[in-house]
Amino acid sequence: MYDLTNIETIKRLLSGRDFSFSKALGQNFLIDPDVCPEMARLSGLTDADGALEIGPGVGVLTVELAKRAKKVAAAEVDARLLPVLAKTLADCPNVEVLNTDIMKTDLRALCGAQFEGCENVRVCANLPYYITSPVIMLLLECGVKFRTVTLMVQKEAAERVCAQVGGKNCGALTAAVHYYAEAEYLFDVGRESFLPPPNVDSAVIRLTPREAPPVNVADEKTFFRVIKSAFAQRRKTAANSLAAGMGKSKAEILGILKELGIPENARAETFSLETFAAIADKF
Repeated sequence: MYDLTNIETIKRLLSGRDFSFSKALGQNFLIDPDVCPEMARLSGLTDADGALEIGPGVGVLTVELAKRAKKVAAAEVDARLLPVLAKTLADCPNVEVLNTDIMKTDLRALCGAQFEGCENVRVCANLPYYITSPVIMLLLECGVKFRTVTLMVQKEAAERVCAQVGGKNCGALTAAVHYYAEAEYLFDVGRESFLPPPNVDSAVIRLTPREAPPVNVADEKTFFRVIKSAFAQRRKTAANSLAAGMGKSKAEILGILKELGIPENARAETFSLETFAAIADKF
């Protein structure tokens, strides 16, 4: 087995492969030996579960997932890392590395093929910062009933995702995530835990998808359009943002807000999911 949190080991594995860390792919490899075991533990994985990992890098988290899960499928977009992973995961027969772009992958088909016979499917991944929001929404909207989704993301994004809906840190991603799942902020990960070190700190969060949304909406597409529009111009009132985003006059929007008992100078971050649902249903 390789010590995949050792800088010299990582450099030896990558040497001679014409490899350089890709900023475009958000490649920062974990070198803190305590982080991945804790992520795997907090994901709740058991030996009856399947684990989906996104961006395994050199396999430091993958190895920990393999110790706990029945089957691990690791989606790696960078083909240069495939021969490295073949080495580092040679002692993990329950791991399959898939050279695929997760944003272009049919997750229902992937999970159906990879996790047949598994009791649950859980996601555990160190996400590249640049695709955090799209990947989170993909995982929640793809139609796969993941038991848990445990992710390392940029600290600012973690705080946003786990913020209270209706609080000052709430944003469009906050509201969308809380519609689908319960979000927990687990622990911080400093920038010094990576090679190369990024310019910001990270944090680990856990999403537990809900059995059913906490609010009823007439049309989900309209509901999410309202959320996106309301937060599009955070410095403006919700009425101004909604008018621009929904293609309505401000007078029409103010009429809706008045009907719902919402002050005309209210801002989107003060809205609950019930408020967003009520506004969306008016459309």
